[in-house]
Amino acid sequence: MKARQDGAKGYRRLIPSLTALVEFEAVARLRSFTHAATELGVTQAAVSRQVRLLEELLGVRLFDRLHRNLTLTKEGEALYAVVSESMGRIAGVFDRLSTGIEDEELVVAATAAFSHFRLMSSVGTLKRLNPNLRIRLTTTMFTADLRHNEADAVIRYGNGNWNDGTSYLLFEEQVSAVCSPGWLKANGTPETLAELMSCPLIADDPTSEGWLTWEQWFRALGERPGKVNYGLRTSLYSDAVQAGLDDQGIVMGWNSLLHEHLASGRLMRVTSAILPMSDAYYLVVPHGRRITPTIQALIELLREAAGAA
Repeated sequence: MKARQDGAKGYRRLIPSLTALVEFEAVARLRSFTHAATELGVTQAAVSRQVRLLEELLGVRLFDRLHRNLTLTKEGEALYAVVSESMGRIAGVFDRLSTGIEDEELVVAATAAFSHFRLMSSVGTLKRLNPNLRIRLTTTMFTADLRHNEADAVIRYGNGNWNDGTSYLLFEEQVSAVCSPGWLKANGTPETLAELMSCPLIADDPTSEGWLTWEQWFRALGERPGKVNYGLRTSLYSDAVQAGLDDQGIVMGWNSLLHEHLASGRLMRVTSAILPMSDAYYLVVPHGRRITPTIQALIELLREAAGAA
């Protein structure tokens, strides 16, 4: 019994103020003493005092306080990562115990294109493996700040270096020009990139960071784009792909997204020109949430589908 008491004293010695940690987490997440004070229902002076207490106890600065800008130091990032994850786990247990709901809910955010072409089939498999699992999908257009997002996991396209969560590589990407077999049969195969440029191209608005335009694709392959022949423009990539399936022209093929259409032959590469991308797809778990067995299973399902392609 005495050993347990000594251990408790040890924790209190190392972590003398849970209030300070709670208020530090709010400031770090919101990047604002004012917003943290509002959320917690205390004064800004009280929040500043608690954070200053932590800095004095640790002997390090946790924030760089610049004019109208608040950023975490390296030491602050290290503390925030562990505090936010721990608080998220505690909150999850409180929520489950207080509501009496035993079924797990998974909230996943992704672009409409990723959800349509890659995520939905993996979600179906995940549901079959865990019938009690409740899944909610939310659509994102840009890389949203996960500190203000309710998602348990988000799919992002980029370099994997984001400071609001932990990134897990799913698969890489390459881009080529694709069309339906019907269009290719009716119009023939362009022999060069210059000929391809004159074909009716289907374009979509590049609403996600890192997505290409046709002009950028031609330039990256060494072809100076002149006047590109746009047969159709759409706001959504999924609409552009559907137009390609309907024999309306040539669509930019993000091959990893469209692997099922390419594998089945519903879409075909028009030429051998393929542009490997330096960015890739990642699943990101926000700080404050742990990677659960369900999220790990989703990662593996998405990776397996990419490997099968």
